[in-house]
Amino acid sequence: AEVELCTMLVECCSQERTFLRYYGLLAQRFCFISQTYATLFDEVFMKQYSTIHRLETNKLRNVAKFFAHLLATDAMSWTCLAYISLTEETTTSSSRIFIKILFQELSEALGLKQLNAKMQDPAMREYFQGVMPKDEPRNTRFSINFFTSIGLGGLTDD
Repeated sequence: AEVELCTMLVECCSQERTFLRYYGLLAQRFCFISQTYATLFDEVFMKQYSTIHRLETNKLRNVAKFFAHLLATDAMSWTCLAYISLTEETTTSSSRIFIKILFQELSEALGLKQLNAKMQDPAMREYFQGVMPKDEPRNTRFSINFFTSIGLGGLTDD
């Protein structure tokens, strides 16, 4: 039953004309009440991200802002970012828009310095491997160009 609640919150949030912080705050509250919800939102993040290409831009924007809120408030674990692989081959225009909004919102909420610190944290590094791939130069370049193009080039200084 809990997973349905998590899914419903994301669904309701996505249906709105603009992002309503209310849904983020509600989800945040559930996560703080029980770790079960935080874990379930991780699952919902994975499902949403894997089907993101099916969402129109407005829904996609709301979903990205929803999860950015949960991450920025530490209501859910940042481990969900391990589901993201930011390369030319593994992303679609939809997933790129989602990643763009997610990181712009995180940067706005936390500030570039704190977001960068989170991404450089040795304990968190493995979860950002897909976002900042260092496996092949072309993937690294793609990621650097992506973050630079969305105004977050400061995240790629490492």
